[in-house]
Amino acid sequence: MNGNRTANGEYFSAYGSTVAHRWLPFGTKIKVTNPRNGASVIVRVNDRGPYYTDRILDLSYGAFNQIADPSNGEVKICYSRI
Repeated sequence: MNGNRTANGEYFSAYGSTVAHRWLPFGTKIKVTNPRNGASVIVRVNDRGPYYTDRILDLSYGAFNQIADPSNGEVKICYSRI
């Protein structure tokens, strides 16, 4: 939720370019690409999750909005650590 603290202690901003990942170290940068439209965004790990077994990353609204229509809710992505 916007304004709450993330697992690394910083305040969450829904419009930032951040991501939750279960085990990558905080501060790790990841390039996330939507293969359907080729759009990509670079995000920084600042939280833990997602806690759904079928999901790998939980992008902030701002990051997700750069690669897909937020009304989709979820999309298949490709990602790589940079």
